[in-house]
Amino acid sequence: MTEGLIALQARVAELRRLVGEPATGRTAASGSAGTGSAGTGFDELLASVGGTIGGTRSAAATTSGIGGKDDGTATGLGRRVVDIARQYLGVPYRWGGTDPDTGLDCSGLTQLVYRKVGVELPRVSRDQARQGREIGSVDEARVGDLVFFDSPVDHVGIYVGNGRILHAPHSGEKVKISKIWERPSHIRRVLPETAAASGSGSVASGSVAAAVRAAQLELLAAGVSRTSSTVAGRTSGTDLTGPYADLFTTAGRRHGVDPALLSAVAKAESSYNAAAVSPAGARGLMQLMPGTARELGVDPLDPTEAVDGAARLLARHLRTYDGSTDLALAAYNAGPGAVARYGGVPPYRETRTYVHRVTEFWEALR
Repeated sequence: MTEGLIALQARVAELRRLVGEPATGRTAASGSAGTGSAGTGFDELLASVGGTIGGTRSAAATTSGIGGKDDGTATGLGRRVVDIARQYLGVPYRWGGTDPDTGLDCSGLTQLVYRKVGVELPRVSRDQARQGREIGSVDEARVGDLVFFDSPVDHVGIYVGNGRILHAPHSGEKVKISKIWERPSHIRRVLPETAAASGSGSVASGSVAAAVRAAQLELLAAGVSRTSSTVAGRTSGTDLTGPYADLFTTAGRRHGVDPALLSAVAKAESSYNAAAVSPAGARGLMQLMPGTARELGVDPLDPTEAVDGAARLLARHLRTYDGSTDLALAAYNAGPGAVARYGGVPPYRETRTYVHRVTEFWEALR
């Protein structure tokens, strides 16, 4: 078992190396993932992890007594959970909602987010509160834990750190980040925790299956981050230059939007002027309207926040329109309501010109 765990850890280390490498492939305008060597290596690793320890597999990790507060794997997965959850900031609350395009309720949000990292949760909050293991207090909570309220349980959110949760509050509200306002009734850790090996390579009895599952989920989470940077037929690279290139690259990778597309939007919107204010009231580098900025929870005049918010907004539009960049850009400019009303890019001269300009800038930046 010890040899198997060491092999598992070696595979995870190799994954980290692969994920850190820049993408080498670019794809045609089909929205399919790139086929660079790093991506191939990742797929092979993902397929091999389950068999690392004598073919041991675990449908759900046994987490009791494994790992600690600073466990690296669970913390990494927790960060990935929060990154995914942030994509849904601003989505309207809808009781019983499980589709971000029409609205989410609290447990619909958590179920959706955790499913994306390979963790299946029950549909309703009271059943979700029985998953994983109990955490004693907010002080012991880790990013990615589930935080529940009331008895019987009727609300859940995702812990994002600093005494805050990301949640879908109630009718009339939207998905947002809030300070924890009362003592939670439960805090549950549903992400698996890697077994900690001693200096001699020994490992707690019964922890190997959990370690396998934790590594599988780490591979999956890193793979989502690795491949979701593909949008509208291009795998984002690391060679973007020009104003705010580092912000576009970081936000693009985080939310699965081509950094060059984000740069093109900024060029068309503000000519890279972070202090720009339009006659209509749109503000900042990405020209976010005040209401949109509030929904996204960002300061439109702060370049880092504005770019992150715009990336989340574009990612949402791209999901809604099945990867169509033209429709996503039209929704960014004229709003999704106009796109729905006309069944495509609205016939507004401004919007059609905008889509054309951004596309031209995007092609030049690629």
